[in-house]
Amino acid sequence: MWRLTGEVAAATALVHAALDAGITLFDTADIYGFDAPEGFGGAEAILGEVLAADRGLRGRIVLATKGGITPPVPYDTSADYLAAACDASLRRLQTDVIDLYQIHRRDFLTHPQEVAAALTRLVEAGKVRSVGVSNHSPAELGALQRFLNLPIVSTQPEFSPLCVAPLYDGTLDQAMAANVSVLAWSPLGGGRLTDTGHAAGALLAEQGAVYGVDAVAAALSWIMVHPARIIPIVGSQKAARIRASTDAFKVEWDRERWYAVMQAGTGERLP
Repeated sequence: MWRLTGEVAAATALVHAALDAGITLFDTADIYGFDAPEGFGGAEAILGEVLAADRGLRGRIVLATKGGITPPVPYDTSADYLAAACDASLRRLQTDVIDLYQIHRRDFLTHPQEVAAALTRLVEAGKVRSVGVSNHSPAELGALQRFLNLPIVSTQPEFSPLCVAPLYDGTLDQAMAANVSVLAWSPLGGGRLTDTGHAAGALLAEQGAVYGVDAVAAALSWIMVHPARIIPIVGSQKAARIRASTDAFKVEWDRERWYAVMQAGTGERLP
């Protein structure tokens, strides 16, 4: 998480709700807020205000952000741009170092060697601790890793029962082989999986009911049971929903039910 919006007090309550629930990874991006009143960098700025108000919070979280999307270009991962973007993120987040800096999307006009050099300089300068990618194919991740002397520690694909491409395109296999952490965005399919009128949503609600939880918790658990040990990115703006997300640990799956949800989500029978 997170696309934080609105008042700092409300954002502070969400941060504390997450920490109380045992959630310590806070994932944002400089682009978050671009399509809201806060504007480009808005989500980072709000989180920065929360951290500045209570300096003890920074040491309790893993702070992750992303750069490389710059409307209306739309993508720029040139060395000069990434250096400036990271500095801007540091200022907005009011921190000296970003724990995980991710390339948000592939920029087809920048050679991966240039991206690798830029990321290396950020790490060597002490501005970034680790690097990752988002919305990258296995080939794109591999090309970038080829020019890096430090590991790409995370990849962030869209993944849910409604978007199972990472199961087939090698994303999860590569992650398991290279010990890369997987952060899944849109784990609820943009909210569609909470609709019991959807076949997958109905199955998730049924599975959740067996364990006394709702379809949201079941959907998160469906993702987490994969052997890649996927971390779903929870983006709720409601403290109660954030706390309830830990109910995902209560749900267990057998293969028949897990694959049934997958088939319902894709609308296709497995061979």
